[in-house]
Amino acid sequence: MFILTIDQRGSTGDIDRVPSLLQDVAPLTTSGTFERSVGDEIQGAVQDPGEVVAIALHALRQGHWYVGIGVGPVDTPLPQSPREGSGPAFVAARHAVERAKAAAGHVPLAVLPGMALRSDADGGRVDSRSVDARRAHAASACANAEAVLRLIGRLIQERSEAQWKVVDTLTTVQQNREARHGSQKVVARELGITEQSVSRAVLRSGWQEEWAARPAAEMLLALAHGIITPEGTGGDAWTYSG
Repeated sequence: MFILTIDQRGSTGDIDRVPSLLQDVAPLTTSGTFERSVGDEIQGAVQDPGEVVAIALHALRQGHWYVGIGVGPVDTPLPQSPREGSGPAFVAARHAVERAKAAAGHVPLAVLPGMALRSDADGGRVDSRSVDARRAHAASACANAEAVLRLIGRLIQERSEAQWKVVDTLTTVQQNREARHGSQKVVARELGITEQSVSRAVLRSGWQEEWAARPAAEMLLALAHGIITPEGTGGDAWTYSG
């Protein structure tokens, strides 16, 4: 499971942006639900790593949020409300959002593993070397996912309003067309600008690089999840190990 904890930046001197973010996030996921957890923060549990990428990058685009992603098992059955959820991934998401807040000039996103050990099922007999190796492998996968998401996030945060207008229109056009050939011509016509202007905006915005890198972030999140929560292990058999 992936737990996202997203906290508003500079909320004491800003409006409450939680309702609008909840409205934006709802159509981005079919595998999870989000709600206000406390104050100016939202939290949700998501099963699909592609949805995690989409939600995290949307929050980064807005520039008003710290994004924490916890990867790992949760206590089951999951309650209807994410606020009532518990387990290693929830704890990791809390640590991740605090780490994102301490990122200084970096993109404010962090990914951390909710590492756990099979304690109940094996009577407490755990090979410490195997556990340490798995923990290191999981931490590495999460760090790699974080690095890719931050790189994409940097591209997104540095786009101008004019570039966003072009790439948003281009994304919509390509989603609605069977063939992508000629999409930039359609965008130019819809926006009333030249094809050269569209081409420059796409190039300078890093739009193609973003969409080429999204699957890599998704794959790394899935890899981390597979390491931390192997197939066939139940959430109720795990205990948090920090």
